[in-house]
Amino acid sequence: MIPTKKIVMVPGPVPVSPSILQALGSETRAHTDPVFVADFQALLGDLRDMLHCDGIAFLVAGSGTMGMEMAVVNIASQKDRILLCSNGHFGDRYESICERRGYRMDVVKAEWGKSVTVEEVDAQLAKGGYSILIMTHVETSTGAMIQLKEIAEMVKKKYPEVLFLVDGVAAAGGAEADMRWGIDLYLTCTQKALGSVPGMMVLWANKRALEKRESMGQIPESYVDFARWIPVMVDTKQYWGTPAVNNIMALKEAMHIIKEEGYEARCKRHAEDAAMLAEAMEAIGFKVACEKPFRASTLSVFLYPQDMPVDDAAFRAAVAEEGGLIAGCLGAFAGKGFRMGHMANLDKHMLVAMAAAVERGALRCGMKVEPGAALAVVQKKLALRA
Repeated sequence: MIPTKKIVMVPGPVPVSPSILQALGSETRAHTDPVFVADFQALLGDLRDMLHCDGIAFLVAGSGTMGMEMAVVNIASQKDRILLCSNGHFGDRYESICERRGYRMDVVKAEWGKSVTVEEVDAQLAKGGYSILIMTHVETSTGAMIQLKEIAEMVKKKYPEVLFLVDGVAAAGGAEADMRWGIDLYLTCTQKALGSVPGMMVLWANKRALEKRESMGQIPESYVDFARWIPVMVDTKQYWGTPAVNNIMALKEAMHIIKEEGYEARCKRHAEDAAMLAEAMEAIGFKVACEKPFRASTLSVFLYPQDMPVDDAAFRAAVAEEGGLIAGCLGAFAGKGFRMGHMANLDKHMLVAMAAAVERGALRCGMKVEPGAALAVVQKKLALRA
C-alpha cells in the first residue's frame, strides 16, 4: 500500500512551505559574512515593523518557553508585584516560572474554555500595587484568545505605570497584535503562526521595557539577559553567541511570505479558517471547547460528543493513518477531545484533506458521522472565499 502523506495540523510545529525549507537547507554562511549580516539586520527590521515595535526585536536560538523566561527576568525584580492572568496550561507555566524566581505575584484564573476578561483585569489592577501584567494571547491548551486590544488600551489609559507582557507563542503571525495598543513585551517562537521551523524565539521589547531593564543593573541570568543581546540586535556584525544562521534564513523567507500576503489579510484568513473548521467539526458532532467570544484564530480544541464514547488515543491514531496529525488535549480536557492547529501557511488542499481525514478517522472508530458533512462545509466556504 502506498503510504498516506500526513498533514501536520497540531498547535505547532506547522507545515513549512517549500521555499522556507529551501532557505533552511541553503549553504551555511559564516555569521560574519556581510551578506548574512545584512539579511539578519533586514529580518529584525521586518519583525519590528510587523508589530510596530519602537524598541528591539530579539531573535535568539531557543524555545518559546525560554522566551517566556527571558521576557520576565529582564523587567521584574523582587520589588515588583506581578498580576498574572491564566487561561490554562501555559498561563500556569508562566506562573511556575515566576514562582521559581520568588516574585511577588497574584494570579487570576479563568475556567477552562473561557478567558479572563477586560473587566476582571481592570478590577484586579484597581486594587493597586502592581507594576507588571502578564497574559497569554492564545492559550494553546484551550483555544482561548484574550481581548488583547481592549485590555492593552485599558491598561495604557488607566494604569500607565504597569508594564504589559504578552505571551504570543500561539498567536504572532496569525492573530492581530500591535504594540502601539499598549503592549510592552510580546514573544513567540518560529514554528507556530510565523510558519517557519522550530529552533528560535522572538521577543519584542518596546522602549519602556528596555528602560526598565537598564534601571535594574546586573541580573543573575547570562544567556537570556537583554544586555548581552542588545548590541547584536542593534548591529548584527557584533557577537555574543553564534546565531542560528540557517534558521534565520528560513525565518527571513517566512517573513517574506507574511509581507507578501499582508499582515491584516493574514490575520483575517486565520479567523476565517478557524470559523470554517469549527462549523465543519460541529457538523459531525464535535463541540468547540472554547466559548465563541474567546475562540482563537490559530488553533481549536474540539471535544468528543458526550453521548458517544470515544477512545481518544484510538481516534487520533485513526486520523493519523488517514493522513491528518492532530494533538491530544491537556489538563482538564485531557482524553476528552483533540487539538487542531490551523495556522501559518495552510492552503486549501490541506484544509480539505484534514477535514476528510477527521471524517474517515471518526467513521473508522464507529462514530455516527454523516460522510461528507464536514467536507461539505469546508468545500463550500473555500469555494465562496474571494
